[in-house]
This record gives sequence, structure tokens and C-alpha cells, in this order.
Amino acid sequence: MDGSQYDPAVMFPGSSDLKKREALARQKKPTHVTSYGVRFATDMPVLKPRVRRALADEVYELNETRAALAVVKPGERVVELGAGLGYMSSVIARNCRPSAVHAFEANPDLIPCIRRVHAENDLSDVRVHHALLGEVAGEAPFYIRRNFVASSLSPEPSQGVVRVERVPVLPARETIRDLAPDVLICDIEGAELRVLPLLDLSGLRAAIVELHPQIIGHRGVGAIFDLFHGAGLIYHAKRSCAKVVSFVRPA
Repeated sequence: MDGSQYDPAVMFPGSSDLKKREALARQKKPTHVTSYGVRFATDMPVLKPRVRRALADEVYELNETRAALAVVKPGERVVELGAGLGYMSSVIARNCRPSAVHAFEANPDLIPCIRRVHAENDLSDVRVHHALLGEVAGEAPFYIRRNFVASSLSPEPSQGVVRVERVPVLPARETIRDLAPDVLICDIEGAELRVLPLLDLSGLRAAIVELHPQIIGHRGVGAIFDLFHGAGLIYHAKRSCAKVVSFVRPA
């Protein structure tokens, strides 16, 4: 990207906190931190000090990152559900050489940040979709919380909710069928139990899911395992750690 007249606040409105940018400049702090070869602007509203340090130390979403870097193969098509700040889609695009990455995110506050990260890293093979996946097309309420990773479809807990947005819903089965991913990556704060059963998983070679047992319970965790096993994908213990579980189709 040509930086001669580049202003992220203009190109990606909502992706740059101007007061934060000025404060970082006064403190002579870096404008970006780098993680796995991907640069993240430190003036993005979502880059709190804790997140910034984790990115710089390459420990942000560590279990999911290790799984993705080991599982995704060159030339594969990847779908990510729950794109967050654009971290996982960018790391995969930079390091795994996929043919395409489709990143879905419901939180409208994160969309300009994701697009900025992709643009500033010249990741042209990543497409952002501002949408949820559901049984049919439509709209759904999405509860935005001060801690962006806690934003979800659920109104509970009500603490931390700053506002509710209506978010587009795409038909899950048809959308994933048309994108034809080889690898599915899913981190959607407990909605995995609602969304994953809507998908045809038969075309996947592998999947990585961050489970949320505190939301879906032990039975929900079991249902996720049964779902993938029923689609012919088996649990891959070596590529799983704690709540991040991987499934692969036997060769």
C-alpha cells in the first residue's frame, strides 16, 4: 500500500482512534506491532495494551494459531467464522499460502479494522463478510460489548453491553456450499452449537473449532464432536489444545 497520502481514519472509518494515535506518537510508541509476519496498527480501538503485548509476543490466540499453521495447506480454501480483529485470517494468508480466505464477522465495529489489517499487509486473497450465518437469510440482533471478544448473539450476560445492532444473516448451508472451503475455522463465542449443525461438512478436509463449554455445556461439546465424526472427520489430538479442537478427514 502506498503510504504517501494514506490516512486510515479516512480510508477505513472507525479503524483509527485519533486521540490514541496522538498519545502513542507523544510517547514515541511504535505505530504497528508485528505477529507472525503480519503488522497491526497500534491506534486501532480494539488494540488494548494486553492485546498489543500478546501480538508482539506472538501468544495471541496461541492454541488456535498453532493449529491453523499446522493444518492449513498451500492452495486450500479457508472459511473463518468469527474474524475478530482480522488476526487469524491475516496470519493464515501470510504464512500458509491458501488460494482464498473468507472471513465472517458480525460485529460492525470490527469490520473496518479487519479491512485495514488486510489492506496494510497487502493481503488481496482475503475477503471479509459482514454477516452471521443462520438457517435462512434475514437479520438478527447482535449484542456489542465493551470487550469485543464477548460480543455475541446472546443478550446474557447483560453486563458490558453497549448497544444492539441488526446484522445481516446469510443462509448457512448455501453460503458454505458455494464457498467450498477445504478448512473451516470457527470461534464464535458459543454459537458453534447453533451454526455448525446447519452446515454440510462433507466437503471439508479439516476443521478447527474453539469450543465454549461455559456456554454450550458438556453435552454441547459432545454434540460438536458427534457432528464432525458423523461427517467423517476425526479428532486430531496433536493439533488440539485445551478448548481448541481440530478435526481432519483421514487420507
